[in-house]
This record gives sequence, structure tokens and C-alpha cells, in this order.
Amino acid sequence: MFVACVLESSLSTAGLFYLTNLTAPVAGYLVGARSDRTGRRLGLFRLCAVAGFLGWVGIALSTQLWIPFAISALVLGFAGAATSQLFAAIHDEATLRPNRGNDGVVAIVRMALTAGWVVGPVAGSFLAAEVNLRTMLVVTGLCTLAQVVPLGALRTPATHPAPSADKPASGHRRPPVRAMLPLLTFTGLYVLVYAGEPIKYAYLPIYMNDQLRLDPALSGAIIGVQPLVELVLMPVAVIAARRIGTIRLMTAAAGLGVAANICFTTTGDAAGLLLGQALMGGVWATFMTLGIIVAQRLLPTAVASASAIFLSSSALSSALGGLAGGLGVAAAGLPLVFLIPATLALAAAVGLVVMDRAIGSKL
Repeated sequence: MFVACVLESSLSTAGLFYLTNLTAPVAGYLVGARSDRTGRRLGLFRLCAVAGFLGWVGIALSTQLWIPFAISALVLGFAGAATSQLFAAIHDEATLRPNRGNDGVVAIVRMALTAGWVVGPVAGSFLAAEVNLRTMLVVTGLCTLAQVVPLGALRTPATHPAPSADKPASGHRRPPVRAMLPLLTFTGLYVLVYAGEPIKYAYLPIYMNDQLRLDPALSGAIIGVQPLVELVLMPVAVIAARRIGTIRLMTAAAGLGVAANICFTTTGDAAGLLLGQALMGGVWATFMTLGIIVAQRLLPTAVASASAIFLSSSALSSALGGLAGGLGVAAAGLPLVFLIPATLALAAAVGLVVMDRAIGSKL
């Protein structure tokens, strides 16, 4: 909404800003492929963080409408690859020191990211209200840069011999497309589940405010319950995956997504919406914690590429969800539009069942 509020563009033009995220998968793959060739995860992580800082500051200082679009498409796409490099470095460390608790480390990092999504919007809203939007964006850039501080002078674990000028790192040739098919299939199923999020966050507040006439404080509590449930259930997801299997647990989580969206569609009261949001917390506690682990296991010879492909797919999900939601709400209205994410989650659950029968035992 910066484009609309600061540069005085229309809301429809501002909405197109999110389409710039479609470059993120390409940027993420390029960074991941480079990381897999060199093994320099943390160096690329630092470069991506610097790119994020420069990008957000550039947007904050922009005076022309095209500048935020260009920066978001060309710079912030690469900045978003920082997270995939972090998880690739964690994988390398886990490979060096195999331990049953390594999946728990991933869960802790994921919990930290989720906590950031809780704190960030609150802090951003406060800065925008008390100071201005440009200051908020500069602070966003500083927070992005601050990612490198906890690393200090830490280097990437040496999981393979250092590459030389005439001999790349062993085992880091670009994987063939055939080897990537399981990862791409799994990522596609994840996209179907995630596509419901932009639909929910676009239309659930409108539904609560315009049709159900809920008190704003109650509406905010309903929206806020999902990340809280996520934080509580993320460690539980790791333990449950060890007992029943990772893909099977994710299949059940996709089923929770179906149930959650049916609650949004049929209940018509605060209790039903609250239940739906709690169920969605279970969905994302599972997918956010275990998804990156599964992606890396599906392409073990190129974990940075796997991480980048999986994590950057959220941009495709947002585009798919935005398009489907816009067409659905125009055709069916509220709350029937929530049947679209319910259907997408059901399709993902069916796909995960098939995947579990094919390769589940290998994960």
C-alpha cells in the first residue's frame, strides 16, 4: 500500500505491486544454483541481506511510481533468497553432525520467522502511524540487514572440499530435471495449500467487518490466533512427524485446511471463524516446519536449490490465490469464495496421499 499512500497511485495499481514477487522464484533458483556450485551459503546469505537493505531503502526514497516496481522485481527477489541460504547452511551443519534433534533446530528457526510475522506488522503499523511510511520502510531495510549480525564471522561448514578455479565443488553439478520432479511435484502441492492464504487475508476481514459486523477488536483477535497456534504447534509437528511419517502428517494438515475453509464458509459467527483460524494454525505449523525439510530430502544433491525453489514458491501461490479469489468473489461472493481454498487444499491432500504411497518411506 506504500505505492498508493505515498506515491498517490490508485489502489488497483498498488495491487499490481504484488506481481513483482513473481521474479522471486527465478532469483531464488539462481542464488540456490550458485550456492550449490560453490558451497558458500553464508556468504550468499549476507549478500542477499545487503540487497534487501538497499532495496527497502531505495523504495523508501523513491519519488517515481516505476521505481518501487523495478526495485521489488529486480532487487528484493534476490533478497528473499536469504532464507533459503540460511536453511541450506543449517542442512550442511546437520550433515556434519547427524543428530535426532536436527529437525528441531529447523523448527526453532521457523518459529523465529513466524514470530517475526507477528511482531513485524505491529511494529510497522506503529511506525507508520507515529512517524511516516518512509521511515517504516527504512527500518524494514535495517532489520533486513541486521540478519547478518548474529552470524558474526561464522563461515559455511565445510561439507565438501573447497572449490578451485578449474574444479567446482564435488557433488554440486546442476541436477537434471528428472531428478527434480519429486521436488517440483511437492512444491506444486504446497502452492495449492498456500494459495488459500491470500484469499483468506483479502476477504476474511471484509467478511467480518461488512457482513458479520464484528467488533474490530474481535476481528483482530480472530486474525491473530493463527500465528499463536502455529508457534505452539511447531515443535509438536516435528515430534508427530517422527511417529506417523512426514508426508502423512502433511496430508492431515492439508485436511485441516479443508475443514478451516469450510468453517469460514458455513458457520457465519465468531466462534466458527475462530475455530477455522485455529485449524489454519495447525496447517501452517506443519507445512512451515516440515516443508523445507522434505524439500531438501527430495533433492539432497542440491539443497540450496531445493530450499530456494520451495521457499520462493509462495510468490506463485500469492499470484494464484489473488487471481482465484478475485474471480471467485466476483462470481460467488462472500463467504462462498472460501470454497476455492477448500477445494485447492483437498486437491493437495489427494496429491500428498499419492506421493506418500510412491516415495513416503524415503522421507
